[in-house]
Amino acid sequence: MQNDVPLPTPSPDSEPYWKGLREHRLLLQKCGHCGKLRHYPRPVCDACFSMSFEWIEASGRGTIHSWTQTHHAFLFAFRSDLPYFLVTVDLEEGVRMLARLQTESAIKIGAPVECRFEAPNAEWTFPFFVLREGSL
Repeated sequence: MQNDVPLPTPSPDSEPYWKGLREHRLLLQKCGHCGKLRHYPRPVCDACFSMSFEWIEASGRGTIHSWTQTHHAFLFAFRSDLPYFLVTVDLEEGVRMLARLQTESAIKIGAPVECRFEAPNAEWTFPFFVLREGSL
């Protein structure tokens, strides 16, 4: 990942998520009323509409739900990364997450993956996935 990529703008609701990534921890929100887990971070539970939540640490393990290989950079900053894989992962905790997959192997739906972290600079850390050992 290049150092000149556009960076997210954390909100009060997502700042703990970004802080967790800097600590190499994948955090999910858990509704304080009904207990439903959610990812991406947001202020309101989509099941019961409660605004109460806590943060829990996810295992970072899951399986590939869907994937695509990106051949066209929609932003110039990502051009040197081409081609790259994006995966939608069903985390063990029951939520889906989108991130890059670093692999030289064939990819298949249902393949087990685990989350890793990369820090392009001292302020930002981003999640990515790798295939788990012996998965293909």
